[in-house]
Amino acid sequence: MASEVFAELEGARQEYILTHIVNTDVKQLIQNLSPDDRTELFEELPGKLTQRILNLLPNDKRQESLELLGYPEDSIGRLMTPDYIALRPDWSIEKALEFIRERGKDAETIDMIYITDKDWRLIDDIPIRRFILAKEEQNVSDIMDYKFISVNAMEDQEKAYHVMKKYNLNILPVVDSDGVLLGIVTIDDVLDVQEDEINEDFHKVAAVSPVEENYAFASAGLLYKKRIGWLMLLLVTDFLSSGVIAHFQYALQAVIALAFFIPVLIDSGGNIASQSSTLIIRALATGDLTLKKWFSVVKKELLVGIMLGLSLGIILYVRSYFWRGAHRLV
Repeated sequence: MASEVFAELEGARQEYILTHIVNTDVKQLIQNLSPDDRTELFEELPGKLTQRILNLLPNDKRQESLELLGYPEDSIGRLMTPDYIALRPDWSIEKALEFIRERGKDAETIDMIYITDKDWRLIDDIPIRRFILAKEEQNVSDIMDYKFISVNAMEDQEKAYHVMKKYNLNILPVVDSDGVLLGIVTIDDVLDVQEDEINEDFHKVAAVSPVEENYAFASAGLLYKKRIGWLMLLLVTDFLSSGVIAHFQYALQAVIALAFFIPVLIDSGGNIASQSSTLIIRALATGDLTLKKWFSVVKKELLVGIMLGLSLGIILYVRSYFWRGAHRLV
């Protein structure tokens, strides 16, 4: 139970606990974590602490963790767990059910059973209900349809989310380039990844570099570093805006009332920029848009910008024409 609760805590709180309990408790806590939760923990911990914990684990657990950590960061390989049930097609249903009862306690899930050949290449995935409803004298091959969806371990973690969403799956097998079954990814882990991606998108829309830590645990220095870069970049664009205003300084001196419209123009420009960035970033996140389509995006946004500019310009024209009878503004 302690391990289950520990897996749900924020990274900073996990690190605090691991540095304030004795090694025997650390060993028991980490051993009882599922392989995917253990890998996620090691990704977030400082390297020195990770090395200390790895040395406390038994050889099999340590080797398992090192293999998962060997995959590229943000790859599906880091997300998967090797705790699954795999059978052979020539087994009888009776033998298969006996094997599931024996090994199922240690598996991440038994909702889906995987069928592999002698070289461990994935050839099918079968829901557990098919085994329950089949006759014991039948073979596993009799209930196979050889239809399955899988992902490569080297693919980005977002790919797993999009595939599971597209095909309405709760579990997804992970294979290598030869089709060998390496592990499975479950929906709870994928939803965690998607939540992180959504948080990252919100940060980007707000012109903040993604903050990996929980806000409550993030230091002032970290928040400063995540925000100052974007603010400096925005400051450059503000300088350009002020340059445009400076260019019309004589017109402003001649008609002081024009200065009253500067906040309107600045706020409208900021709102339009927020609209565009939100739509584009969200489209990139959902896969509706790719970087290869940048030219079509620029053309579309230019067209939309012209249309919005004309619409707002007409409104300002009408407003200025009737404003206190100041026809000179027109």
